[in-house]
Amino acid sequence: MYSKLLRDHQIKQSSIRDENEKLRKKAIASVSVVSSGLMDSVNGGVVAVFSNQKKIEQEARSLQVHANRFSKQTTQWLSMIDNFNSALKELGDLENWAKTIEEDILQISSSLEYVYKNNNPNPPVLPSD
Repeated sequence: MYSKLLRDHQIKQSSIRDENEKLRKKAIASVSVVSSGLMDSVNGGVVAVFSNQKKIEQEARSLQVHANRFSKQTTQWLSMIDNFNSALKELGDLENWAKTIEEDILQISSSLEYVYKNNNPNPPVLPSD
């Protein structure tokens, strides 16, 4: 009688262990599926962020290249403007010099005319055409 009870109890225990093992494996499989789904979801976001980061870095490098090119071009433009301003100053100086020379020549010419008229009372007659 006790031996039958013991055997029945051992069979029930074995059956419960088998059932628990099946349920444990099922739970592990379910957790694995859920875990994989969550990881795929998270990884999808990570992949998108990583892709966006790569695009941003590429655009930043491109922007840096364009900014350097623009800086060099701006420096060249400033140099050209400085050269142009210098040339304009030189032209202004040349014009001022020419006016000064013209005034000096007019003064010399009028002085020579005055001296000539005062030293020659009878000016020569120029032939008319």
